[in-house]
Amino acid sequence: MSTEDKRKLICPSHHHLSIHKQCKIIELPHSSYYFKSKGVSTLKQQLMNAIDRKFLDCPFYGVKRMTVHLCKDLGYFVGEKRIRRLYKLMNLRTIYPKKNLSRSNKADYKFPYLLRNLKIERINQVWQADITYIPMFRGFMYMFAIIDVYSRKIMGWGVSNTMNAEWCRDIMLETIEKHGKPDIFNTDQGSQFTSSIFVRALQDAEVQISMDGKGRAIDNIYIERFWGSLKREKIYLNPPNAGMDLYQKVNAYVTFYNTIRRHDSLDDETPDTVYYAKKAS
Repeated sequence: MSTEDKRKLICPSHHHLSIHKQCKIIELPHSSYYFKSKGVSTLKQQLMNAIDRKFLDCPFYGVKRMTVHLCKDLGYFVGEKRIRRLYKLMNLRTIYPKKNLSRSNKADYKFPYLLRNLKIERINQVWQADITYIPMFRGFMYMFAIIDVYSRKIMGWGVSNTMNAEWCRDIMLETIEKHGKPDIFNTDQGSQFTSSIFVRALQDAEVQISMDGKGRAIDNIYIERFWGSLKREKIYLNPPNAGMDLYQKVNAYVTFYNTIRRHDSLDDETPDTVYYAKKAS
């Protein structure tokens, strides 16, 4: 049976079996289920790609400043209302240099930030996770990734045309199944991570949950740096054509990032070298 035929067998609304379990039963990699990119108009894609590039360098740019940049610097004729919608679609959250005093959105669960003044001295002590927008030749997709803070190793990842909580939970559980659980799992306050689906899965695994302060993505800096490396060194240079092309490009880059790319912060070692050396000790 082809991958496409298997994909047609999945029932997202099944009452007893999650997408993750259904994929296991029919031996379909769960990532394959989410491979169709979202098509968008040419102008919309141009705006999203321009926003993504600028936001990578200026994560403190809110909707107003981004709109000014697009109009004054790049020559677009767009309003703040449209850019605000694109920020939401792209899952962008502005980093504020000072404490953000805006009213927080209602969420299922919220947890304190546990990493302040914490000395991270071993693998699997702290994992950080996030979702980012990935531009493509036509359309876009989302990527979810988990990084081990001590070693900078990408522990698990996936690409999808949606960014729902179940998708994030499934990747998180697969990563724990493969590598064991971390002491602390840190995310921002995105709706996927504050949902009961995601939170309860971590609680069932007896993992401590840490969440950044709203508008302080700098607290999740290690995964943010990975996004910058991935986009500058791979995605922007050769935008993927389709979902499978994106998967192959990301898979190749994650392998490169973990096994070949040396990091100054690791004394010029690779994440895999640090992770497995620590695991063996």
